[in-house]
Amino acid sequence: MKKSILAVLMVSIFGLISCENTNGQAKKQQANRPKSKPAAEWKKTLTPNQYNIMVESGTEPPYKNAYYNNHEKGVYVSAATGDVLFTSDDKFDSGTGWPSFVKPVDPSKVEIVRDNSYGMSRNEVIEKSTGLHLGHVFDDGPANRGGKRYCMNSGALKFIKK
Repeated sequence: MKKSILAVLMVSIFGLISCENTNGQAKKQQANRPKSKPAAEWKKTLTPNQYNIMVESGTEPPYKNAYYNNHEKGVYVSAATGDVLFTSDDKFDSGTGWPSFVKPVDPSKVEIVRDNSYGMSRNEVIEKSTGLHLGHVFDDGPANRGGKRYCMNSGALKFIKK
């Protein structure tokens, strides 16, 4: 009996995990996006880390990424398109281990979509022109700067120093 219950539990868990991240690249690209490409094309132009983060909606480890502790002046552009998304003037130390911003440079460059992966309900930030994953936005940012925390993956960005 214990083996049967364990087997049913394992099958259920596997089913949940395999279906959790259903908001991936294919679904996001269903909309008409001017710079979207098939995943195979992105694989040719993005590094393996960028591909994992942006196409497969991966997340890099906290404190082990390029920009969480970057304090230089400049802009952060999309690793896929080169479009300017964030600026160092809007970056702050959130203590989370990922680069965090209070707002995008141009809100029309990003889109917020519901992400119900991994048993959580979050607001995912994607690049509007491609549908590619950038990170998530939360309502726990600095209150005096709008209250938002755009928690981005360094691998989805490139920094251009001013």
